[in-house]
Amino acid sequence: MKPRVQATEAALKLIRTLQARHGDLLFHQSGGCCDGSAPMCYPVGDFQIGQRDVLLGQIGGCDFYIGGRQWETWKHTRLTIDAVPGRGAGFSLEAPEGMRFLTRSDLCEVPE
Repeated sequence: MKPRVQATEAALKLIRTLQARHGDLLFHQSGGCCDGSAPMCYPVGDFQIGQRDVLLGQIGGCDFYIGGRQWETWKHTRLTIDAVPGRGAGFSLEAPEGMRFLTRSDLCEVPE
């Protein structure tokens, strides 16, 4: 069974850079507020995980969560986190790096 969230090599490289600067990290898949539906990267402890948030797995040794309401919409998808040139989301750690995390999704055959 494939993991529900995975990362490209470009994303893993950016994660390693951010870990070297900021220590342990976590990701939260945004539900579409200020920064659209961007995956947001935070130092562990800087983002409050909610009761309805769902842990999808890990990428680069970092826990990856999605909000409960967003999960209900995306539960039939498998997420691939990529890193591409551009301006990162305002609250996400990659913003000053000239790169941004991007979520790509594929439909799963059966909800897992």
